[in-house]
Amino acid sequence: MKKLVDSVVGELNSILLGKDRQVRLALCGLLARGHLLIEDIPGMGKTTLSHALAKVMGLSYQRIQFTNDLLPADVLGYSMYDKAAGTLVFHPGPIFAQVVLADEINRASPRTQSALLEAMEERQVSIEGETRPLPEPFFVIATQNPIEQGGTFPLPESQLDRFLMRLRLGYPDPRAERELLEGEDRRAMTDRLGTLLSAGNLRTLQDGAARITTSPALLDYVQRLLEQSRRMPGLLYGLSPRAGLGLLRAAKAWAMMEGRHHVLPDDIQAVFPAVAEHRLEQGESGKSAERVRQLLATVSVLE
Repeated sequence: MKKLVDSVVGELNSILLGKDRQVRLALCGLLARGHLLIEDIPGMGKTTLSHALAKVMGLSYQRIQFTNDLLPADVLGYSMYDKAAGTLVFHPGPIFAQVVLADEINRASPRTQSALLEAMEERQVSIEGETRPLPEPFFVIATQNPIEQGGTFPLPESQLDRFLMRLRLGYPDPRAERELLEGEDRRAMTDRLGTLLSAGNLRTLQDGAARITTSPALLDYVQRLLEQSRRMPGLLYGLSPRAGLGLLRAAKAWAMMEGRHHVLPDDIQAVFPAVAEHRLEQGESGKSAERVRQLLATVSVLE
């Protein structure tokens, strides 16, 4: 499995230069059956990463540009009367894809943002009294601009908690940026990417990640992190049980990507910032990273 994962990472790294860790975390989120939030300024490669990931995995892909006039029906779909059939016919929205890019999600109104809640949690949508299942696998990658930028609506905590991880890509290092400037257009390169996995391969990897084992001592460490987060000064609340379950799923996927059959504390620490930071921000931009560093520094691996 590790060889297969490494080949996928290598292919993605050929498109998104100098971002190996972010690429691995994005793939980890998919293998853990979670959803991914990428926060950064425009032009940093957020859309490129999501499109390349779908291409390499051989998954159907839809991009939804979120704007302040976007309606829930534009995302989920709608029914229209068909004169020939003499009945209402449902027209599925772009949410019915295996990889959905919700681009600049925080430019849409809270009403439209909330249209994704059921889809992300239940892998289904309820429209006009009927429940419709979404494709399997189903992976939402949402991008958002920093909240300091104009025309944005902050995501509510209930929406943020649906995302297993949040990443920031950041500026490329000088060598990677020079290669970007001298190289071919990344969009053209992405369009030529080959499919390395089938849907069956991906399910095998996801099932394999779920079977990675955790020891009682490792679970004790996770519990101490959760409990300490709930006692941190300045926070109304700490990490939820859902965050703890997500942390374990992500750590299992990370361990599998590293070629192990059991989770180590190193795996927890590798994914913890991506899993915890957006849940510990609580309206104070920039403080969550320090809170995560403090948790990892003060909570001992062994009691």
